[in-house]
Amino acid sequence: MRLFGYARVSTSQQSLDIQVNALKAEGVEPNRIFTDKESGSHVRRDGLQALRVKVEAGDVVLVKKLDRLGRDTADMIQLIKEFDAIGVAVRFLDDGISTEGTMGKMVVTILSAVAQAERQRILERTNEGRVEAQAKGVKFGRKPSVDRNKVLALRGQGVGATAIAKQMKIGRATVYTIIQAAQK
Repeated sequence: MRLFGYARVSTSQQSLDIQVNALKAEGVEPNRIFTDKESGSHVRRDGLQALRVKVEAGDVVLVKKLDRLGRDTADMIQLIKEFDAIGVAVRFLDDGISTEGTMGKMVVTILSAVAQAERQRILERTNEGRVEAQAKGVKFGRKPSVDRNKVLALRGQGVGATAIAKQMKIGRATVYTIIQAAQK
């Protein structure tokens, strides 16, 4: 039986140290710890893909917490089935559960559904915050880089679209878009 470890954080600004140290404390060799710094909402993660290639029958994959392996219930179940089909067990250290045995698989399925529900709640709260901010006048997206008033003033002076575009170093289509928007 070989021990492997998997650790994941959602963003590149977050640290993997706590998870990696916990895996090492459980006896996982550093060269058998696979990591990712991206969302757990999908399974197309480089570290996870490398782990899937390395493990063999009889191996055990240690993960600090269930939601570190993934957030999507269908993906989690598929991963667990894939590992189970080749004889690899997954143990979640903080949750105290393992995919070894029927009860373990059932508990993991239930907990992965909870993890997915939590992700949905996070997205809902984020969207609610965005809507509230927009209602208060917060603007999202890139700031306009074209002085629309200058475009309209030049047009009002009888300057053609091509000349305006050259003078302001913008595309003619942009000039026409600004003029059309002002006419509405």
